[in-house]
Amino acid sequence: MTSCPSSPDPVFIPIAGDGKFPVRRIYCVGRNYADHVTEMGGDPKSSAPLFFTKSRETVVKNGREIPFPTMTNNLHYEGELVAAIGADGGVFGYACGLDMTRRDLQAAAKAKGKAWDMAKNFDHSAPIGALTRVSDFSLRDAKLQTMLNGETVQEAPLADMIWSVAEIIQTLSDYVTLYPGDIIMTGTPAGVGRVKSGDTVKIAITGLETLTIRYA
Repeated sequence: MTSCPSSPDPVFIPIAGDGKFPVRRIYCVGRNYADHVTEMGGDPKSSAPLFFTKSRETVVKNGREIPFPTMTNNLHYEGELVAAIGADGGVFGYACGLDMTRRDLQAAAKAKGKAWDMAKNFDHSAPIGALTRVSDFSLRDAKLQTMLNGETVQEAPLADMIWSVAEIIQTLSDYVTLYPGDIIMTGTPAGVGRVKSGDTVKIAITGLETLTIRYA
């Protein structure tokens, strides 16, 4: 009989300035930038919001060096704006995030019409930077930028999102009840690509703390 690891500790995301935000659930949005929908072979005009989840234990804090995941030969970065739900049901704050994806597993699952949970919801697959309170951040004119080993590989204004943060929350609320502590990763623009061992990935969004991780 094999032994099981102990239960993971509670998961928190730092709040810029001070404090920490307890994470409850992580909801992710697919197909929220028209250029990325096209890049992945879809039609942005006919696509509806696509939701999937990650376990809160997949969260990685800023500045960490993390192990390269198992079971993949094609790991992809996806830089995203992260929204955190507060006590009033609205947005508490925003952060930079990465929706890391085992693209080969996702492609194989799609080809067979199967769920692709294991392509998205795996250890260390949700790096998230410190949250900036909503009162200290403006979505207007903000731009997302992903850098791989210092080279810009994704760049898009947040205004390019097909569904705004408010629309995402409204639509997601039709399916589930959102609670304080819930995290929403709002989708990625075009330019997703491969990450290898030793690579450093950075996500920068105007007005938010830059997120940096490195693969061991």
